[in-house]
Parts: sequence; structure tokens; C-alpha cells
Amino acid sequence: MPRRDFYEILGLGRTASDTELRSAYRKLARQLHPDVNKSPDAQAKFTEVQEAYDVLSDPEKRRLYDRAGHAGVASGAGRGPGGGGSGSSVHFETSDLGDMGDLGSMFDAFFGGGRRGSSPFGSTGGASASHGARGGRARARSAARPKLRRELHVSFMTAILGGRESVRVENAGGERTVEVRVPAGVEDGKTLRVRLGDPAEGELLLTVRIGKHPLFRRIDDRPRDLELTLPLTIAEAVFGGIVTVPTPTGPVQLNVPPGTGSGRKLRLRGRGVGAAQGEAGDLYAVVRLEPPKPEDLTDPERDTLRAISDRMKHPRSGPDWGA
Repeated sequence: MPRRDFYEILGLGRTASDTELRSAYRKLARQLHPDVNKSPDAQAKFTEVQEAYDVLSDPEKRRLYDRAGHAGVASGAGRGPGGGGSGSSVHFETSDLGDMGDLGSMFDAFFGGGRRGSSPFGSTGGASASHGARGGRARARSAARPKLRRELHVSFMTAILGGRESVRVENAGGERTVEVRVPAGVEDGKTLRVRLGDPAEGELLLTVRIGKHPLFRRIDDRPRDLELTLPLTIAEAVFGGIVTVPTPTGPVQLNVPPGTGSGRKLRLRGRGVGAAQGEAGDLYAVVRLEPPKPEDLTDPERDTLRAISDRMKHPRSGPDWGA
């Protein structure tokens, strides 16, 4: 059975503008979505409309379709209703599902987006016959929502402590601002999924991009732990003492033991990722000695340092150093 022309499905001519495409899609999507249309063929027609819009709203796919018809986009758009076979399936690479119960209905999970060019539908051929009307509607609710992909740039502190961000989107429901809840501890590259209410408006898939912080950095193999570099004077390292250290939730006092060497890590428990919510990681202060510049020392001070150095055991002594 020959496949229907995509322009015909949307009720448009081949010179239709992007605005006309969006308007036609919005109207048909609201009429045919299985959540609101209970007729037996609603799912198949909705899938047909979605596939047509996915192709014609993409400039490159539309150019290929205008030139070669369905054959021109067969590899990217998948096989639609009536084309035989079982249709294309959406593929997800889930990177971290975790316990997301505290995010409510706004976020279902963290997951990787579908492959570029894949159809946003599951198997469409004979869906109602093989799974029944109830199964078809359930699949339509979970898989047939249009996908809008964006990057969400957040500050380092928002990623560590959690927060809210506003995202401007344009879809079948028009232009709107969506408030997104960013969970504490989200990692760079993870994807947040936000359902936009009306099924015809689809889902917003936000790939998180985290900015850098001038002091804090995350530890690769322990994403809930943080590090910062703690510069110490020679006197602080030799004699020890109490120093003030910044943390994501505010400054704290840290006890530096006498004789602390450069590179030593001093642990601040519970001051890492998610500190504002509890169950937090730790913050590690990595010591770096800051010796004075020679030009900042007086002649007597230089002589004193040399005298002290001459009396101390040389740090590169021993057989391993050839001494």
C-alpha cells in the first residue's frame, strides 16, 4: 500500500511556510492524540501526523523529501504507518536513573536522549492488534510525545546545591517559559526530561552543561566529593593553626596540623555536593605551600632561612636519590 504524501497528511501545499507547518501540526496533534481521541485509528493517524511534521519541520529532511519523496528520508525518518514491517523503535541510553521520587512529576528520570534521526515512536505496525487498545494508548502516552532538545547551562553552585532555571521554548503549544528544577548533584552531560503538560506539546529534553568555579572542582570518580586548593604560608604549614576555608554552604574553620606538607588533603565531612539537602559528599582541601618571593625578603630573613635549611635533613637525601 503506497504511503501518503506528508504535505497531504498535514493538509498543506508544498510551498507551506514554517508557521503554516507548525499551525497545521498543532491543530491535528490536538485532535488526534490518543489521550483525547478515543477512536480506534487515532494512534495511527497521530503517528502519521507526527512523522510528517518531524520531516517537514527539519530543513535538511524537507529538502531530501521534496527531491526524492519517502525514499529520500527513509534512513532518517523511519517507516511510517502502512509501510509494512514493524516500524522504527526509539532507542535510549540511560546513564543514571537513581531515586528521583523527590522531583515529582516534572522529572521522570535522568536519561540520554534518543539517537539523532530515530523515530520518536515505538513499533507502530499492528500496535492495536498485538497489544490491544489499552497498551497502544499507554505506549502513545510514553513514546509519542514530540521531543524538544535543548542545552541547559547552569552555574557550578546550582549543580552542586540544586535550584531552578527558566527555559524559553517554542513548540506546538506556542512560545512559553518553562521553569525547570535542577536536582542537587546533577552531573555535566546528564539529561533532564520535562513534560510540557498537553501531550501535543511534547517533552523537553535538557542536556545539562555546568560552568566552572574559581575554587571548587568535582572529583571524577567520586562525583559527590569536591576539592579546592588551600594555599598555606610556610609558618602555617610548620606550626599549624586554624584557617578559614570556603565551602558551598559558607565558610568554616579548619584545623591545620603542625608539619602539614604540600599536597596533603584535609577532609571536611559533609561539605561536598548536596550539602544543603543532607546525605552530602565531602570537601577536600588540598594543601599548597606558598613560599615568599626572594625579593620580598630582607637580607637577615634570607640568612635565617638558609641557616634553618642547612640544619634540616635534606628532603632528597637517601639511596633512592643517589645521596
